[in-house]
Order: sequence, then structure tokens, then C-alpha cells
Amino acid sequence: MDLQLNYYQTELEENNRQLQELSAQLNQERQVYAPQLEATVARLRFLQRQSLSSQGWRFLLHSENLNDFFDRRARLKLVYEADREKLAKLQQKSDKIKAQKYQVQEQSQKIAELTQQIATQKSDIEAQFTIQQQLLNQLGGDLAALKAVQEKLAEDSEGISRLIQKRARGSNPIILGGTGQFAVPHQGPVTSTFGWRQHPVLGGKRLHGGIDFAGDVGSPIYASDSGTVIFSGWYGGYGRTVVIDHGDGLTTLYGHASKLYVSEGQPVKQGEAIAEVGTTGLSTGPHLHFEIRRNSQPIDPLTLVQVPTEQLGQLP
Repeated sequence: MDLQLNYYQTELEENNRQLQELSAQLNQERQVYAPQLEATVARLRFLQRQSLSSQGWRFLLHSENLNDFFDRRARLKLVYEADREKLAKLQQKSDKIKAQKYQVQEQSQKIAELTQQIATQKSDIEAQFTIQQQLLNQLGGDLAALKAVQEKLAEDSEGISRLIQKRARGSNPIILGGTGQFAVPHQGPVTSTFGWRQHPVLGGKRLHGGIDFAGDVGSPIYASDSGTVIFSGWYGGYGRTVVIDHGDGLTTLYGHASKLYVSEGQPVKQGEAIAEVGTTGLSTGPHLHFEIRRNSQPIDPLTLVQVPTEQLGQLP
């Protein structure tokens, strides 16, 4: 958690430094630009009052001979060209200042977003710390607390089903559909498969609604297929979670992430990085919990995803 928070704070400091540099450059350009613009405007006003065209003809008509005439005309032409060139350069500087001003505004917006992310991150960390501390206090051999954790995970799984049904009904009918061919969402080994299994402590059978991929915190999680994000955020025991709608009643879920790259309503393509592996929510260590659901109900992902043999290891 500290590493995640430090990451955001480091980014904020770097963006503040860049903002200071951009602001200094902008002020320097303005200091050079302002007097030049003022001098040029004053000169143009003077020339306007002097009626430059008539003065120019008077200057030419006072030529002593033809050579003097051409010489005077050449000098007038140089004056006009110099004014035009100065105006062009001033226009370029004006455009540059506008671009720098836009950069400053854009950087300020980025800093505001980072500041908000830090605030959210702190809030998430405090909430997760409170949950974990409560669990640590309760789980010391307390089977009732262990059962409560299992029930919480089951409850969250049902909640995800309701969320998918609700979001699918309320989503835009024009949704980025999937290819129907699901790819492996993470390169780590599969440590747990889908299905009912006997709980070693509580007894009774409990459903593990997906497959788990072991991985280092921060390693990338990829969209298994193209689709549209219908949820991105914190969801109970799943921690930071992404749910993608692929059309035809198929959705995928990616749980326990440390960082999310996508937001609700965003279209994603197969193989696009959408999050980073973490251990948020009710998790015993860093891993990706991956589910495929048909009509909001979990199905075995291995029926649709061809996981390489080396990732399956010793699993049946």
C-alpha cells in the first residue's frame, strides 16, 4: 500500500516540477514578447498617422536621378519587409505563448487529477487497512469469523451477478463486442481452478467461481477479449475489480488488482492492459482472480480459454 501511495506522490512531485518549468518559460516568453509587441504597435500607429503611402511617394519623388530613385525604392521595400517580418515573428511568438499556456493548463489539470487519485488511494488504503485489521483481530482460530469471510465472498459473487444484470440492461446498445475467442489474461501460473471443493476447516463444499493466476504486484493484467467496461472500482472482497461486457451474455471479471487502467463505459480491445496484479480485498497474496460469466453466472474459464500447459503446471 505504501509503495502504491509513494508512486502517486512521486508522480505528483514530478508533475509539479514540470509545471514550474513551464510557468517559468511562459513568463520569460511574455517578458520578451510584451515590449516587442508594444514597440511594433507604436511604430505602426506612427506610420499610420504619417500616411506611409504618401510619404513613400514623396520620398521617391525627391530622387536626384534614376539611380537614386531605385536606391530609395529599394530602401523603402526593405522597411516594409522588415515590418512584415517583425509582425510574422511576433505572431509566431504569440502562437508559442498560447501553446505554452495550454501546456500549463493541461499540466495543472493533470496535477489536479493526481491529487484526487492520491486522496482516493489514501481512502482505499485506510478502508482496506481497517478491514484487514478487523480480520486479523477476529481470525485467531475463530471459525465463526472464517465462515463470515467465506460468506462475504459468496455474497460479493452474488452481488456481482446483480451488478452485471443491472449494467447490461442499462448499457448503451451499441457495445463493442468480443471475438468469442478468449485469451489468457495473465502470464503467471494457474494456482487454483474453477469448481466446488471441500473446505479443509469449515467443511462443506464451496464454489470457487474462477481461476487464479499467481503474479507479482504490478504485473500487467490483459483483457481476455474485446468488449466494454461496465465496472471499474472497488467491490468488497474482490478488491479493485474490472468487469468487461463482451456481448452475447458473456462477461469477464478481474479481481484483487492493485491498480486499474480503465474506467466504466470505456471500450477495450483483446490483449489491452487494463490493470495490475495486486492483493486487494480478501486476498491471501498477490494474484489475479479471473472469472468468465454467462448471463451473469460463473462458468469454468478453462472451457473457453486455452491456457498453455506450462501455466497449468501440476493442476489436473
